[in-house]
Amino acid sequence: MNKLIELFEKYKQVIAYLFWGGTTTVVNIGIFELWHLQGLNYQIGNVIAWFVSVLVAYISNKLWVFKTPFGSFKDVSRESSSFFFYRSITLLMDIVITWVGISLLGWNSLLVKIIDNIIVVVANYFFSKWYIFKKTIH
Repeated sequence: MNKLIELFEKYKQVIAYLFWGGTTTVVNIGIFELWHLQGLNYQIGNVIAWFVSVLVAYISNKLWVFKTPFGSFKDVSRESSSFFFYRSITLLMDIVITWVGISLLGWNSLLVKIIDNIIVVVANYFFSKWYIFKKTIH
């Protein structure tokens, strides 16, 4: 039992990220599929899904994954700007992956979006850990 607790303590940030990343992924794929099933342009739906899921991700990452303090307005502005900047990079990845998978290869949109989200979630974790929510040592 102690080993299990030690493992949980060692990986609790990753576990929290996977949980909230999974929640964000469900939001992203859900909005994307609802949009796409209506026969609307999948890339517009992709961007709308991205925007909503990034809002969910920022709040959950800040509060429950990386647990960074709110600090001053300047600090929060820097952090949120950095978050949206790096998420914009993975949005470009997202757009390219969905375009290649759906438009060029003709794959099922849901399958493409699931593969896409796995790649994007991994990239987002490292951006968040290394650049956005890094804890500074004073």
